[in-house]
Amino acid sequence: MHISPNKIWLSAKDYFIITFGIFLYAFGFSAFINPEKVIMGGMAGVGQIVYYTTLKLFGYGVPIAVAMYTGNLILLAIAYKTVGRTFVVRTIFGATVISTFIGILAPMFPEPLIANQKFMNVIIGSILCGVGIGMAFTHNGSTGGTDIVAAIVSKKTNVSVGRTMQYTDFCIISSSFLISGVLENVVLGFINLFISSFVADQLINTNRQAVQFTIFSQKWDEIATIINNNAHRGCTIIDGVGWYTRKPMKILLVMCRKIESVTIFRIVKSIDPDAFITQANVNGVYGRGFDQIKQRVKPIKKSADTDTRISGSADNANKES
Repeated sequence: MHISPNKIWLSAKDYFIITFGIFLYAFGFSAFINPEKVIMGGMAGVGQIVYYTTLKLFGYGVPIAVAMYTGNLILLAIAYKTVGRTFVVRTIFGATVISTFIGILAPMFPEPLIANQKFMNVIIGSILCGVGIGMAFTHNGSTGGTDIVAAIVSKKTNVSVGRTMQYTDFCIISSSFLISGVLENVVLGFINLFISSFVADQLINTNRQAVQFTIFSQKWDEIATIINNNAHRGCTIIDGVGWYTRKPMKILLVMCRKIESVTIFRIVKSIDPDAFITQANVNGVYGRGFDQIKQRVKPIKKSADTDTRISGSADNANKES
């Protein structure tokens, strides 16, 4: 099977950015959060809980990296049919890399990078973790753990990745109180959860945000053709009347991703510098070329009374005709 050089480049680029994102996550966790003994969400938090529990019971803690990797493999075995082979392969890659990074970095930072600044360490670590998760997800990768759960839910519903992570991580962080008994660490764990989830959502949803253009121009046909051919976006032509000139005119309605808005502006300006354009953010665009509606539609059950009324109405209509 022939694989184009462009496809190889894109795949290599994805893996490079996934690796860099995972490194940021591992560095933020190992250098800022873990030394403060703050239990965070995700499989890293599960690894911390396993480490401190085994240390307390047996005097020897199971390394966080080992517990993370084992847990990720179990979750992937459960999620294989739902998330697909590509996601599983990249997550195995991500889980292996993050376990390796944490296994190397965690022993290097027995003390937090910034001394005597617990709150600041948690904030910085949370931002780095959120950026790392977002970078991995936008390139079809994963750091594993609750990311796998989030990927499963996002396949079935419209619940965002960050929100799913919040729900699942809430249980992990809450359970840490049973181990440490320090309420401050639990509160800081929740701060980490919300900051990292928010940052991850911002990065992930940047590629999904959509805008709506309304374009008024005498060269509407040329603009529509170029948008179709160059920007690969559809245009809807609406009939209108300019009330100042009292002349009929055509209005172009265009939907595109926010990152494509610069392309649309350049096309319009190159063809008609005097065109009148409005741009508006939209909450969501669903359909071909955009997001898919993932709500489950329940079939409408017809009652016996409804069938009787329908058949009766049909009979009356036939009699009148």
